[in-house]
Amino acid sequence: MTSVSERLLELKKKRNAIILAHNYQLPEVQDVADQVGDSLGLSRLAAKTEAEVILFCGVHFMAETAAILAPDKKVLLPDLNAGCPMANMVTPRQLREWRTAHPGAYVITYVNSSAAVKALSDICCTSANAVAVVQQAPEGRELLFVPDRNLGFYASQKSGRPLSLWNGFCPTHERMLPEMAVAAREKHPGAILLAHPECRPGLLAHADAVASTTGILDYCLQSNAKEFIIASEIGMLHPLRRENPDKVFYPLTEVADCPNMKLNTLEKILWALEDMEPEVTVPPDIARQAFQPIKRMLEL
Repeated sequence: MTSVSERLLELKKKRNAIILAHNYQLPEVQDVADQVGDSLGLSRLAAKTEAEVILFCGVHFMAETAAILAPDKKVLLPDLNAGCPMANMVTPRQLREWRTAHPGAYVITYVNSSAAVKALSDICCTSANAVAVVQQAPEGRELLFVPDRNLGFYASQKSGRPLSLWNGFCPTHERMLPEMAVAAREKHPGAILLAHPECRPGLLAHADAVASTTGILDYCLQSNAKEFIIASEIGMLHPLRRENPDKVFYPLTEVADCPNMKLNTLEKILWALEDMEPEVTVPPDIARQAFQPIKRMLEL
């Protein structure tokens, strides 16, 4: 009997599809993907792939970004309910009103946002390049950062540039508290504590290093340390353990689990390739406007 994975791989070849999976996806989803990474790396791959179909195992805004960067490709998201609470914390109307209240401001938007919000922005950023994006922002203009207040605070601290922050956040990273870091260090003395910049500032103050998902992976690959505490979504533990079989990784907390990221399953991926849906599209006018701030980010 043909397994789900075997059938999936057959269909992928037949459809000329590429499967992209974010680091927070289920382990079995990461294992069937052609590429696993963070939103920036996967966006770059989407922009240059020769595949006709991009099956994006992530959340809705990631599939939207792929559709913007690869308008000639068919972009599939296994489950359209895989959204991002942070992205939902700012609407185009709210951003327009914020811009009106801050005339002349320069808007930096985290890619964890809808295409319609990106379309109203000057430049986008990811957790991997937020500091660099803030550093190159125009002098003499107020800088608005949307929607993640935690990433914005971190980027402001590291760049030395003041930012006006939207009051959004990632519920998964927000659950991680400073006292959890204290408890983890007591339980695992000597372990390196690595944190994602979507975490609260109070938690970041306890970290040995702060980095994006790819940054955390690179740090652990290059480090001589043998034990690590990971303050990020627990899906990160799978690629970390796969790439570093001789090292030990502890989640800061098991409650750092994004239910939206876990909606994509092998069965849903198979169904998406069989039916060639659900497809994610972006209205042409919004796609044209959103492309510019994404392009500016990729050009850095």
